[in-house]
Amino acid sequence: MAQAKAGDRVKISFTGRLADGEIFDSTEECHSDDCGCGAGPLEFVVGDEEIIAGLNDAVIGMQPGEKKTVQVPAAQGYGPFDEELVMVIERSDLPADLQPEVGDTLGITDDDDEEYPVTVVEVTDTTVTLDANHPLAGEDLSIELELLEIL
Repeated sequence: MAQAKAGDRVKISFTGRLADGEIFDSTEECHSDDCGCGAGPLEFVVGDEEIIAGLNDAVIGMQPGEKKTVQVPAAQGYGPFDEELVMVIERSDLPADLQPEVGDTLGITDDDDEEYPVTVVEVTDTTVTLDANHPLAGEDLSIELELLEIL
């Protein structure tokens, strides 16, 4: 039977959990309204860096129908948490009509006019703290996956 290798387009189902067991993403249905789960199988080309390295590497050598659970350290997932990506800005530097709240996602533009998402992590009367890290940066992950097909 064929085994998945670099360059193959594959279809998988998976459920990803944080260290505390909380589901952060899944191709299966979930009972949380805000996790984005239940989107159906995931298709990607092995080795094309479309997904996190730990999941990509786990698929290599699998056969259709095979299931496994892999532990993905932060370095192979969404990377380490980088304090340099947390910034405090003056509220006066924001548009006057913007009323940021903790948890909001905003877009900021760099010097090259590239826009990046940031999460509001703290709001005071005079400042807003923004975090440009991926929400799962620094998290070790556990991923249950099944290789459904090699396309």
